[in-house]
Amino acid sequence: MRAIVCTKYGPPEVLALREVAKPAPKRNEILVRIHAAVVGPADCAFRKGKPFIVRLIYGLTKPRLSTQGVEFAGEIEAIGSDVTLFKAGDQVFGMSPDTFGAHAEYLCLSETKPVVVKAANTSYEEAVGICDGAATALTFLRDVAKVQPGQEVLINGASGAVGAYAVQIARRFGARVTGVCSGRNVEMVKALGADAVIDYTKIDFAATGQTYDVIFDAVGKRSFNQCEGALTERGVYLSTVPSFGILWSMLWTSIRGGKKAKFATAGLMQNKETLAFLRDLAEAGQIKAVIDRRYPLEQIVEAHRYVETERKRGNVVITVHAETQ
Repeated sequence: MRAIVCTKYGPPEVLALREVAKPAPKRNEILVRIHAAVVGPADCAFRKGKPFIVRLIYGLTKPRLSTQGVEFAGEIEAIGSDVTLFKAGDQVFGMSPDTFGAHAEYLCLSETKPVVVKAANTSYEEAVGICDGAATALTFLRDVAKVQPGQEVLINGASGAVGAYAVQIARRFGARVTGVCSGRNVEMVKALGADAVIDYTKIDFAATGQTYDVIFDAVGKRSFNQCEGALTERGVYLSTVPSFGILWSMLWTSIRGGKKAKFATAGLMQNKETLAFLRDLAEAGQIKAVIDRRYPLEQIVEAHRYVETERKRGNVVITVHAETQ
């Protein structure tokens, strides 16, 4: 089968399309024929080995997992003898957070991993897009910040893969949402449901005097110290980007009380219940996929380059097998 292989850290050009052995499912595994995957900032971080904390988890001198890609959507082609939760032919979406492997034509993983049957009214591309950004947004907003109806929530990077879904999810939880993005994306963020939108090229949200119960920095561009003055007395600052700065802020604010800084390894916290919740929202039309560009598997280098421009809106999807639903 064809797979994207990364054997060293570096620029997008370290990625190579190669023929590798097609996996066979073990007794408790499913074999998924992948139709769609994604490339996001996390994939670029895994490829570069930056920030350094990535290397501490995924390989100090080179990637421990040569075939990257976490989120996927596809059809189950075969199942192991002990599998009871799925059958061949099921259309699924999910994640492979500890073994990766989604940037390939086929993937094997345990049936107990975060994978569920997708909504019938959702394409593979839409399903994997929701799996990418929405799962992270849901983890931070529901599980970490515990957003409540009536709260003021600010999403920094509201047009990106995580931010675009964070706007929708925060609204779903009854919060009043302020999105922060560039001027060209203001109308898009409004259309996603933001009550107010700030163009960061013109206004610094942290200097307006407005305070928020939750500031979710979905792109890792503002530190806790920069945002602290814009938080309410018991406000929470969230960052998706692992750094020693956010870890220090978490430690310090946990000791002193009051305003909190929080980070979570959202990818490693995913489960079937989270994905089923998102599937049901999509099926009910309460959340929609936001897809910017699509690239075939053989153009994954170009996909990484585009993601690194930091100008994408929503998801960048990789089409592996191009069949529709």
